[in-house]
Amino acid sequence: MKFASARLIASDINGMVAFYELLTGCSADWLAPVFAEIVTPGASLAIGSAETVALFSEGSSEPGVNRTAILEFMVSDVDAEFARLKDQITVVHAPKDLPWGNRTVQFSDPEGTRVALYTPVTDAARRRFAGR
Repeated sequence: MKFASARLIASDINGMVAFYELLTGCSADWLAPVFAEIVTPGASLAIGSAETVALFSEGSSEPGVNRTAILEFMVSDVDAEFARLKDQITVVHAPKDLPWGNRTVQFSDPEGTRVALYTPVTDAARRRFAGR
């Protein structure tokens, strides 16, 4: 099994796509007016408008209510990314070191999903991510 993507449901798909394009530096592939993908080296982030929920099961997903997931992106320099983004998007917390060896910063996307950028900073963390 290969983890391929995560999908967010958005009430404002244009705003969400613009946020993730700014965050990742990648342009979205619009596969339909209600669906876009941002393809990164590790996986894809799919963004569907609220209208797409009815294609699966009416009411099964709802924009803006996720408080359990944090989307994480590994970057080469978390402090540089923080400096680039801090005045353009909502900051949850400034860069800090975590006990498992990552330096991380957290932002909030326009619909409230938490997004973390991190850099492995300890030798153990660098080894853990070396093959990923």
